Amino acid sequence: MGVATVTEMKQSVSVSGKKMFRTSLNNRHANEWPPTDVSSDLTVEVGTSSFALHKFPLVSRSGKIRRLVAEAKDAKLARLTLHATPGGAPAFELAAKFCYGVHVDITVANVAMLRCAARYLQMTDDFSDKNLELRAEAFLRDAVLPSIASSVAVLRTCEALLPAAEDVNLVARLIAAIANNVCKEQLASGLLSRLDHTGAQLKPAALDSPGEGDWWGKSVAGLGLDLFQRLLSAVKSKGLRQETVTRILINYAHNSLYGLMPCRDADKCGGVTDTDTDTDAVKKQRAVVETIVGLLPAQSKKSPVPMAFLSGLLRTAMALSASNICKADLEKRIGMQLEQAILEDILIATGSGEASTLYDTDVVARIFSVFLNLDEDKEEDGGGFDYDSPRSPKQSCIVKASKLLDSYLAEIALDSNLVPAKFISLAEILPDHARLVTDGIYRAVDIFLKVHPNIKEAERYRMCKAIDCQRLTPDACSHAAQNERLPVQMAVQVLYFEQIRLRSAIQSGGGGGHDGALFFGGGAVSSASTVQGGGGNNMRSGSGVGSGAMSPRDNYASVRRENRELKLEVSRMRMRLTDLEKDHVSMKRELVRVNPANRLLRSFARSFGRLNTLFRMRPAAEPGLQQLGAKATADAKVLFQRRRRHSIS
Repeated sequence: MGVATVTEMKQSVSVSGKKMFRTSLNNRHANEWPPTDVSSDLTVEVGTSSFALHKFPLVSRSGKIRRLVAEAKDAKLARLTLHATPGGAPAFELAAKFCYGVHVDITVANVAMLRCAARYLQMTDDFSDKNLELRAEAFLRDAVLPSIASSVAVLRTCEALLPAAEDVNLVARLIAAIANNVCKEQLASGLLSRLDHTGAQLKPAALDSPGEGDWWGKSVAGLGLDLFQRLLSAVKSKGLRQETVTRILINYAHNSLYGLMPCRDADKCGGVTDTDTDTDAVKKQRAVVETIVGLLPAQSKKSPVPMAFLSGLLRTAMALSASNICKADLEKRIGMQLEQAILEDILIATGSGEASTLYDTDVVARIFSVFLNLDEDKEEDGGGFDYDSPRSPKQSCIVKASKLLDSYLAEIALDSNLVPAKFISLAEILPDHARLVTDGIYRAVDIFLKVHPNIKEAERYRMCKAIDCQRLTPDACSHAAQNERLPVQMAVQVLYFEQIRLRSAIQSGGGGGHDGALFFGGGAVSSASTVQGGGGNNMRSGSGVGSGAMSPRDNYASVRRENRELKLEVSRMRMRLTDLEKDHVSMKRELVRVNPANRLLRSFARSFGRLNTLFRMRPAAEPGLQQLGAKATADAKVLFQRRRRHSIS
């Protein structure tokens, strides 16, 4: 049959040969494509594929092919190249079938590339009625945009079609449709939950179980970073719940940062080596981390973002050398939610190329600073709490933070490369009222001194100043009094406050007067009432005295027994003091031999003399001394104040 131009085709439509050509195309079976009964007169190359076709069916529906054929210098054009066709050879093949009249199934999987190919090939209604562009638009309008699942699936196929998908405004329409439908579903879910709460039985199957309303969040985890950011920004602007946004971000982070998230155990987590810092994969992961941090819900103490996720993000950001703004944002978020943290959340390893220490203490210091500054800001706004009240919400948060910090200090104290200045700065970062009991900080200091035996005496003394000896438990006091790693001043303070505690216990146990009456009466009656149980039968008729009250003889025996126990404890303290004095004498001889004018030695000697006098005082342990008057109590207070003034602290 020969090759004909477009003009020749139009002029020869009435010719019998051309009629037979058109009839053969229209009457053949759909599976016979391309037709074999007519020789091809045009070869179209798309990518690495070639299609032997005919000009007339293509130019009848494609404005682009018609223009290329008409503008060709060669009147007998036999080859076209359409390498820029969106979707490549598969998209062109479907479009060519449509031009030949072959039935083409438009589905969720191919509608995006057909829509883009129709725009590129100019297959509009200007050249043919019900052309490919109109068919694709109808499918998008009726089957894709109303459905969240279909819209997400088509959006994922658009990534390979950029920027053609942007040119036809397909991406923007899909994102807007998803955002609108998601918020409608959230509104319907909230309404149905209220109806169920009031007893209504209406509940669709799609929302039967909690959390199914955001099922689509898992399907967007495979989107590229740009489309994901645009989609999540759109749904956030429409009012999507922060809990749902958080779950979507967690799914996306785990999918995009596989091997780096979550990362609580540094030995089991994937990391980034020095040779990887400039690769494209690392740059992509760094961009993912920074984008996710930018999409997190607003910073708040009640933020729905889990602490483990924030901690893992911070570790990943440090490993990937993310921007300082990104890391500072994560540090602030962790500081605001510090009361939810556990030890593993703040054990953050140092980045590559930094100091040889195991953990980054500077990051933890900044996190605790955020926590403390947050409390100060609330106090300035009038929302402060009473620090002295153990039930105060603010005090309870600070106590939790102090326990967390003490555990962290005990962990990093095992690092032999940690300098004392870092440890001391962290130990002193909390206020004095934060630790109700100082056993935790004492344990951390003891570990540090054991691992670092060669630190300077000044650093050793400053480190121990963070320990309040008055808040040590008896067991910790007993351990500290015999701990050779502590400075002598620390041991002296421990013994001094332990003696004060014993003296107070003796006075409270052997007090007379009003206190004695309270002890003998109220305490005994309360004890008896607790044992026997309540009820009016426990009280004598016409008397206000409990029927189960202890007799004076039993009270006397009980007091004597307690006094004997206190005497025994005082004897033990004397023995410990004797051992300490022996050590002191040996130190004194050594120091005198080196420097006879040592002022510190003379100060220690005076302090030990006063303590020796204190221990040799006879405790008020005899029953006959129970009648302690107000004058004795006042003298005891004056004595305590005087000794407090001369203490070594």
